[in-house]
Amino acid sequence: MKRKKSAVHKSVPTGSPVKKVMRSHSQKIGQPAGTLFHTGEQKIVHPVITVFGFDEERHVMLHVASVAECRALRDQFRVIWVNIDGLHEVQVIEDAGREFGIHPLTQEDILHTQQRPKIEEFDNYLFLMLKMLGVDEASGEIVEEQLSMVLGKGYVITFQEKPGDIFDAVRERISTSGTALRKRGADYLSYGLVDAVVDNYFKVLEQFESRIELLDTQLLEQSGNMAFQSIYTLKKELILLRKSVWPMREIINSISREGFGVIDEASTGPFFRDIYDNIILVIETVETYRDIVIGMYDTRLAIVNNRMNEIMKVLTIIATVFMPLSFIAGVYGMNFRYMPELEWRWGYFAVLGFMAAVFAGMMRYFHTKRWF
Repeated sequence: MKRKKSAVHKSVPTGSPVKKVMRSHSQKIGQPAGTLFHTGEQKIVHPVITVFGFDEERHVMLHVASVAECRALRDQFRVIWVNIDGLHEVQVIEDAGREFGIHPLTQEDILHTQQRPKIEEFDNYLFLMLKMLGVDEASGEIVEEQLSMVLGKGYVITFQEKPGDIFDAVRERISTSGTALRKRGADYLSYGLVDAVVDNYFKVLEQFESRIELLDTQLLEQSGNMAFQSIYTLKKELILLRKSVWPMREIINSISREGFGVIDEASTGPFFRDIYDNIILVIETVETYRDIVIGMYDTRLAIVNNRMNEIMKVLTIIATVFMPLSFIAGVYGMNFRYMPELEWRWGYFAVLGFMAAVFAGMMRYFHTKRWF
């Protein structure tokens, strides 16, 4: 039976991410609980199933056609890791559920790729749902992928949307004899996978920091809406970061403090507590970046307002200077018959001189008032 469900979002994203989540959830309306259908996008042609079996003395890596082929490896090795890339073929998820006794509600969560990070404990396994973060090489923006993990006695199953992940270091430790991973159980393997996810958060934050520094140096140089668009993009990605990272705090805290049957508290618990420290650091860094980006937005807004004030000040000075000059020109532009200055030989030059004196006097006054 399902015992626990935790990890609550601390923020609600705005813009396209919310629309995507709502669109995926709308497909579930009217469907009974446990109905299996994929709500995400098909990212590969056929699912790829990779199995790692290992113990202290030996290891093996195989690509299999079906989950049922993993049965023999469960009897041969102390730990097996089944990784399934591609979630669009529901039959594969159902086969994994039958082979490893995965509850239909868990299978449903695996197929719904816009789920929040969470942890659930069942009678014979622990279910983790995490968010793997990466950086799109083309746009440089942060992207996320859902990682579902089922941890049982002697096995770990991971479900990913597409091939390519951040677990190469874990695979290398499996293939290397004498490593701690080869000597321990499935719970330690799950720790290694979760630790890789959290470590990759730091890599994403490093690239995010570089983008913040670059934008900060260009803040005074960019014109128009370009700077605001760049800041808006950073704010949107910070929402994605917070949405992915904040629930991890409660997930890891639950593992390290509450104790689950499939995790050895004495041998593996301290490692999860170390991950908890890293998660706290990631969250604090994200909040710091959030304050920086908000400050950059305020700074940019102040720069735009200051430039607008400068423009308005110049235009106001020009308009103010020409007001008396326009008045004088208007007086002598009136076609009255009897205006003594019109018959004076030096009248035209006198009026121009008087207008120049007015202009000079006003500019001197503005300068003493430090208006420019």
